[in-house]
Amino acid sequence: MMPILWTFRRCPYAMRARLAIFSAGFDVELREILLRDKPKAFLLASPKGTVPVVETGTRVIEESFEVMLWALEQNDPEGWRDMPAHGFDLISHTDGPFKTALDRYKYASRHADVDVGLEQHKAGLFLHQLERMLEGRAYLFGNSPSLADMAILPFVRQFAHVDLEWFEAQPWANVTRWLADFKASDRFAAIMTKYPPWVPDQDPVPFPRKAA
Repeated sequence: MMPILWTFRRCPYAMRARLAIFSAGFDVELREILLRDKPKAFLLASPKGTVPVVETGTRVIEESFEVMLWALEQNDPEGWRDMPAHGFDLISHTDGPFKTALDRYKYASRHADVDVGLEQHKAGLFLHQLERMLEGRAYLFGNSPSLADMAILPFVRQFAHVDLEWFEAQPWANVTRWLADFKASDRFAAIMTKYPPWVPDQDPVPFPRKAA
């Protein structure tokens, strides 16, 4: 069967899964959901109830980075996996300390005794590291995108949009350019297409393919 991708358009984890599938360029059925009204079929596939989830027919993949690796194992035409080992360290930091600071910064009301300025600063330290890496090149490891770029950018976008005016006033011009180029790209437009929520028995919605 065609693999099924359960997704939610605005979720950065789902974004990076869609980015990898789009780059890989193979057929996937897209099922957009509402997080406040999760379909029974989705919860049967993955009781944890978070996106993205891929059903391949033989396995269920429930973590976004694993979805990215799975997609690129099928096809990696842009060579995203051809990056230094440090790229995987950057992704781990994004998913760990950076995302923790981001959540406490963006959703301060959900956490007790949060110092918003401190969490903003913690996340910003990582962006200063990326700023140095982006000096003189379009992407983290050169002039073509890598797995690290596309695994990290959705979360940098989420961080930036908490307070975009503040973000754009910071001394990380390379990071700002990197993010702006990503948001203006055809690939971002393709993976951010709006779809109505999936309902049972509807005709399959094919996920868009990257142009050859």
